[in-house]
Amino acid sequence: MDLLDMDYVVFDVETTGLSPVDGDRIIEIAAARVHKGEVIGRYTSFVNPLRALNAEAQKLNQITEEMLKGAPTSAEVLPRFMEFTGGACLVAHNASFDIKFVSYELALAGRKLHEGTPVLDTMKISRSFLPHLTSQRLAYIANSLGVTVGTTHRAAADVDILVGIMRRLFALAPDYNVLTFRDMIAQFGVEKPNFKIQGAVQPTFF
Repeated sequence: MDLLDMDYVVFDVETTGLSPVDGDRIIEIAAARVHKGEVIGRYTSFVNPLRALNAEAQKLNQITEEMLKGAPTSAEVLPRFMEFTGGACLVAHNASFDIKFVSYELALAGRKLHEGTPVLDTMKISRSFLPHLTSQRLAYIANSLGVTVGTTHRAAADVDILVGIMRRLFALAPDYNVLTFRDMIAQFGVEKPNFKIQGAVQPTFF
């Protein structure tokens, strides 16, 4: 399959911290569905973490508890997100972080990602194609590739930046003998964690 024949869902999460196992939760999720290089749909939502926010997280992403009042919980948001992603390859920057949170929150709701859902990491691609870069931060890569950078550390804004980065990296792929989707996922895919929450029945989402 040619790279552009696959649908991609570029996504990003903002969280209360670094570890879902230690109680951190998603507070915002955003995604853009990309077909043949063009955005054909978007999904974004705040997520009520059902816990207090720490000052460090609020300072980083500028999301306050007031903004989350009345927001749906992850048990409501993630099934909608997974419906939006159906049949696509998930794409994130430092994807192991984002997919860890999505997988854990799904497990809390008695759900899990389908085993066949591929996950692609643009940080891994960038490290391979652009080894001269001194930073793999999203904004730094974007600036080096001529992608416009506005607001950062908000899910929807970071997704817009990442779509631009993905397009540039895919354009470079043939120079590195990455010619097909199979080539790309074999080299730059990431494994999905499989969290098992005691007592939860886990039907899959595609």
